[in-house]
Amino acid sequence: MAGSSMKRKAANAAVMLPLSIAACSSGAPQPAEYRVESDAPFVLAGVTDLEEVAQLTGPDSINTTDRFAVAGTDLGSMFNLDDRTYFVFGDTFGSRPAGMTGGGGDDWRSNVLAVSTDADPSDGITFDRFIADDADHANELIPSRKQTGLEITTIPTHGIAVGASMYLYFMSVNNWGPAGVWEANHSGVARSADGGETWEVLDGLEWEGESNFIQVSPAKIANDDGTTDIYFWGIPAGRFGGAKLMKVPENEIERLSSYRYFSGIDEDGSATWSADIGDASVVVDDAVGELSVVWNRYLERWIMTYLSGEGGVVMREGINPWGPWGEPISVATQTSHPGLYGPFMNPRYVENDGETIYFSLSRWDPYQVYWMKVTLVKSPS
Repeated sequence: MAGSSMKRKAANAAVMLPLSIAACSSGAPQPAEYRVESDAPFVLAGVTDLEEVAQLTGPDSINTTDRFAVAGTDLGSMFNLDDRTYFVFGDTFGSRPAGMTGGGGDDWRSNVLAVSTDADPSDGITFDRFIADDADHANELIPSRKQTGLEITTIPTHGIAVGASMYLYFMSVNNWGPAGVWEANHSGVARSADGGETWEVLDGLEWEGESNFIQVSPAKIANDDGTTDIYFWGIPAGRFGGAKLMKVPENEIERLSSYRYFSGIDEDGSATWSADIGDASVVVDDAVGELSVVWNRYLERWIMTYLSGEGGVVMREGINPWGPWGEPISVATQTSHPGLYGPFMNPRYVENDGETIYFSLSRWDPYQVYWMKVTLVKSPS
């Protein structure tokens, strides 16, 4: 898809788009203003110095999360509100037999949420607390029926804050299939107005199970007219579909009819948007699993991480939200980190203005979440 400058120019003919990342989305102290010409060259040459910094979850982690009845969990996508970062986890178990691999155990909850004000990612992230009951037992935020063929679980894929409200985009999983394959009933949205303590699933705000927006990664972009849109890169259920793109005005986030779907590039080189989800175009054509997209100040480009099929974690560089997107660059392999998946970034956790990025990474064995870092290598100018 992305590759040669000829393809870039054909897809996006010399359009210059002024955008800015909203500070409450990125966690940066100041909004990051940027302008990228659509035929600008890619600048990400590779990555280096991949390092496992700390284990974030489990009895042996820096957070000893079994004290919150979190003995095994996965995922760990992040979103920010003020000085707090919320870590969103998937299927969670309060106790597990020694040596157990993968999801399982007692005291099953489909999702839990940790809160952190740790601003130093260099030695791992310390959780202040979990959203929990009075006994420090981590609460299930979005309930599930826990019945295969009906609704086996509800997994949040990403969150975002708008004003004082918090939104979790989640997938209702009908059943698990072979590795990397599952069926979804739909994706939906839950809202919290009390700092994450309680959550309400919003009626009428959902996408069908066969859609390309079952798992999403959002980012806020401020427009020149003072309004803000939220862009969502989305993939189907499972790990074998490409990424598409939708957006919605920030103040209309709860209105399904206000979402627009990227449908291609017009003859003037401008992005086109449609109210019909059926018009949504693929922006990254790959087997994309558990994607995460952020703006990177060091590159002055978008970067996307994901699990490529059942292979390793890769990173792509994007010129605009819809592309063009560069070729995948290997970040971590199954050889170096067996059973890896779910590489989630947050622009708050970087060093050297984004030259080094930190991210969460799950491993099926021992079914825990780890804190990683990697350094970006920029092409010589």
